[in-house]
Amino acid sequence: MQQDTRNLLLAMALSLLVILGWNHFYGSPRIHEARQTTAQLQQMESASANPASAPSLAPIPQPLSRTDALGQGKRVAIDTPSVFGSIALKGARLDDLSLRDYRETTDPKSANIVLLSPAGAPDAYFVDFDYVPQAGETLKLPNSDTLWTAQGDKLTPATPVTLTFDNGSGLVFKRKIAVDDHYLFTVTDSIENQGKSAVSFFPDASVTRQGTPKTSGYSVLHEGFIGVIGADQPSTELTYKAIAKETNNAKVLPAESYATGGWLGFTDKYWATAVIPDAGEKYKGWFREFPGATPQYQSDAFGEAKTLAPGDNLVLTTRLFAGAKKSGLLEYYEKDQGVKKLDLLIDWGYFFFITRPMFWLLETLYKLFGNFGVAIIAITLIVKGLFFPLANRSYLSMARMKEVQPKVKALQELYPDDKMKQQQEMMELYKREKINPVSGCLPMVIQIPVFFSLYKVLFVAIEMRQAPFFGWIKDLSAPDPTNIFNLFGLLPFDPTAMPAFGHLLHLGVWPLIMGVSMWMQMKMNPEPTDPVQKTMFAWMPVIFTFMLGSFPAGLVIYWTWNNVLSVAQQALIMKQAGVKFELFDNLRKTFAR
Repeated sequence: MQQDTRNLLLAMALSLLVILGWNHFYGSPRIHEARQTTAQLQQMESASANPASAPSLAPIPQPLSRTDALGQGKRVAIDTPSVFGSIALKGARLDDLSLRDYRETTDPKSANIVLLSPAGAPDAYFVDFDYVPQAGETLKLPNSDTLWTAQGDKLTPATPVTLTFDNGSGLVFKRKIAVDDHYLFTVTDSIENQGKSAVSFFPDASVTRQGTPKTSGYSVLHEGFIGVIGADQPSTELTYKAIAKETNNAKVLPAESYATGGWLGFTDKYWATAVIPDAGEKYKGWFREFPGATPQYQSDAFGEAKTLAPGDNLVLTTRLFAGAKKSGLLEYYEKDQGVKKLDLLIDWGYFFFITRPMFWLLETLYKLFGNFGVAIIAITLIVKGLFFPLANRSYLSMARMKEVQPKVKALQELYPDDKMKQQQEMMELYKREKINPVSGCLPMVIQIPVFFSLYKVLFVAIEMRQAPFFGWIKDLSAPDPTNIFNLFGLLPFDPTAMPAFGHLLHLGVWPLIMGVSMWMQMKMNPEPTDPVQKTMFAWMPVIFTFMLGSFPAGLVIYWTWNNVLSVAQQALIMKQAGVKFELFDNLRKTFAR
């Protein structure tokens, strides 16, 4: 096998390995199947050294529509520039929240994204701020069944709402709920002991999901339990499936003592809900599953015991993030509002040092051009510019390889039966001619980190969600919506919905353009004489076209544009090196067959 052919084969194998590995470990959906069990709900041990009742489990009412569930009791409306919904006076529960700026599809008339829903409704998801008595005590404290009275009928950024509950035994709770223009709620409880004896209790802020949530199913992205239990701790992530492997279906952090600072809750691909205890308050973080026909999942910030003497007052403040995981907003909450490490709600991955700069560059270029697709094209130019000297040396070395092919062939004829001698003489030849035989792989290798970081950004950054390009591309984070197998929409069926192999039939216009660009790039080199190699190289663009068909359109656009620039760059260098430009001759040979 000639050395330049071997280098090309190595480069293509490396490229194929990258794509196949990416598709297997990150691109292939691993849809989480809901676990259906009949086990009874388990009561957990207290998080404190002095045992108390565990954080309460919300009972599951009879299944209702969301509208019917919302109509079962009195509510206080929520109306801000970013969210709308309501607070249930029963339990003072935040269980109705929709995102004003985000919709289900690219159709501007489609429904708003619903984040929180009441118990009993489909995909129930809600937040409680409750209190738990000491073990053995019957102290009446606010819980999910408590009926609060409200002062004010609408929560807005300018008008907080105050709720009141008197337990009839001397404890009076006043809860002030405030919200900013975005997604941060502040819940301030003022508790007064008007009784004649001291009382003790545990504060508990919890986020609950009833039913196993639907996830995107990609291992490149974490969806499920998440928290930073202690301001100086790393993030803790646990999937809905993994919680069942924990002792008693629960994970408690820290295992000893208490944490201060941090947050915990649930994260989805683009949205999250997290309770944020006051930085000075001690608490334990609970991640739990309650198995059953409808499993429940709960994240709790279970506070340290509080003792309130007669005549004393206590003020407790807990914040809640509930909304879209916008990078700039999370950084604002971290730096200006003191919510440490809240930006970890976005799963930038282990290679965040690559993905975050890529996202910053994309955002910067978007502000300049007003289109993320154009920003991706500009990034391709920037990357090509940065690596231009390295790529030039690589392509120049490849050009020189072509020049010395007659000498290589002569060596092969001189030592036809001594492969080791052939290799030794060829390496000496490359050394004399100052040729690096593996330099042909460099253009592919330097694209790997860019490919990785761009894929991750397109997948996790909400700023890329439903970001349009031009023409039919309305969402750069989703695959090209067209499909050659239904004649680009002329036939009324979805090929990807076909059983067994439908996922292989996602082949739109941009993947086809990418395949053509890759085919032209391969035609820049002489066809191999070996029939096996020739067949493999002929099918390689087809294989890549099908594999990239289900990738985000933005990534396919990047790959296509990169191929076009590589062809132009290689042609220029070959011309400067005086090496024959093979593209048009190879194209003529192909079409003449």
